[in-house]
Amino acid sequence: MPETPSADQSRPLPTGGSVRPITRWGTPVMHHELRDVTAFDDELATLVADMVATMYAAEGVGLAANQVGEDLKVFVFDCPDADHQRITGVVCNPVLRLPDGTDRKLDVADEGCLSLPGAFTECGRPDHAWVTGVDHTGEPVAFEGTGLLARCLQHETDHLFGTVFGDRVPEKARKKLYKQHKSLAEDYPDDWPVGEGPSDD
Repeated sequence: MPETPSADQSRPLPTGGSVRPITRWGTPVMHHELRDVTAFDDELATLVADMVATMYAAEGVGLAANQVGEDLKVFVFDCPDADHQRITGVVCNPVLRLPDGTDRKLDVADEGCLSLPGAFTECGRPDHAWVTGVDHTGEPVAFEGTGLLARCLQHETDHLFGTVFGDRVPEKARKKLYKQHKSLAEDYPDDWPVGEGPSDD
């Protein structure tokens, strides 16, 4: 289990979940807006714990519910910001805010997705992001992202509204992504990352 982050805005992630197979691009749940979370119950707590275990097994920095096949607006993350501080949290029903006008600066960098494992291409996103929502217990949360965390918050919120990052890059780059993924397919069986790492017991 990774060390507990020290950054003030971090919120603890639940443990004890089971690793689930990651849903791939092309599956319908990946390409439509998900349902708002309305019940903060044991079922949601189990889902979130499973998402955390799956994210760590896949060595990702974030994971959305539809990436484990669930139609609910919730994501989890464990990601460094521009100051290399690890920030962790759970966000249900996120509202994303991005800079505008002269404050908006684009960061163009390689981006990948656990739902198209092994494939990366450049994707431009604003270098700062804010997300508000509630956690899996219904408590309000707010996160400010810089560096990779800004990209992560945007990427995961996109997932909950049915957008994969391939939708944000030119067609030529998108075709390259699929080609890369296909060439590495044998490294990522259908049940990946089940078996890649222990559950957080």
